[in-house]
Amino acid sequence: MRVDPHILTEVRHSMVERGLLIKRLHHGMAWFHLPDVDPASLEARLAILAPLMNRKGDLTTRIGQTLEIATFRALSAQSTLQFLGHFRDLDDHDDSTPYSKVEPPTFLSGNSTSGELDFLVQYNGAGFAGLELKNIREWFYPARTEVRELLLKCCSLNLVPVLIARRIHISLFNVLNPCGVITHQTYNQLYPYSEAPLAEQVSHKDLLGYHDIRVGNAPDARLTHFIHVNLPSLLPTARKQFDRFRDVLADYANQRFDYPTLVHEIKARRKSTKRSSRKSKRGT
Repeated sequence: MRVDPHILTEVRHSMVERGLLIKRLHHGMAWFHLPDVDPASLEARLAILAPLMNRKGDLTTRIGQTLEIATFRALSAQSTLQFLGHFRDLDDHDDSTPYSKVEPPTFLSGNSTSGELDFLVQYNGAGFAGLELKNIREWFYPARTEVRELLLKCCSLNLVPVLIARRIHISLFNVLNPCGVITHQTYNQLYPYSEAPLAEQVSHKDLLGYHDIRVGNAPDARLTHFIHVNLPSLLPTARKQFDRFRDVLADYANQRFDYPTLVHEIKARRKSTKRSSRKSKRGT
């Protein structure tokens, strides 16, 4: 079984502290190597790997858009969910340059927020949900800044939060799913068609080894099933859960308390709800 990233990070820190691993900054990025590595070999290796990690320009934007476009295509191919968020020039040029996106509004039914979500979707009886898409390498944990930002935007607009990302740690699901937060793992990082040569390099086992990279902005069967089937079926229950825990999530999103306190508050409220349910059943 693959070891979770937070455990690997702790082990790496320990190895650096004990001198078993050397940390080196190269072009503003941290690299790690064994103490007895040959200096010439190290420099040669960095000369190959560093350019792959330091691609600049609009690549980050275009990688982010690739998952957004795949989701947009999946949303456009169904009729159950109404949605806001649109790409208007997908047929005008290739993906070597960013596309023009019409972002969903930052206000809804008298509520407003300062940050944009990637899409808003609406399902009869469940109100609106806010979709946040993250096409990045890092795993998502419940204490990540991006998770707080998603909760802040959705609590402000009264939207069921939906997080779509490459990898989402089980702790995030266990803590936030009972509060109405919906999650979906893509298990792939998507690269633009125009960056196929780069994708081949960074996925090579002797280079960066990102084996899960997939090229293109077409939704795969997994994402399509989530958008077409899972999301509509999950939204009614998620709405009820979100309504019950919205104030707690808002306090956490606004940093009124930390992550351990969030876990405590959620557990306490769930226990209270279960006790009330048992009393109600005995009364009938």
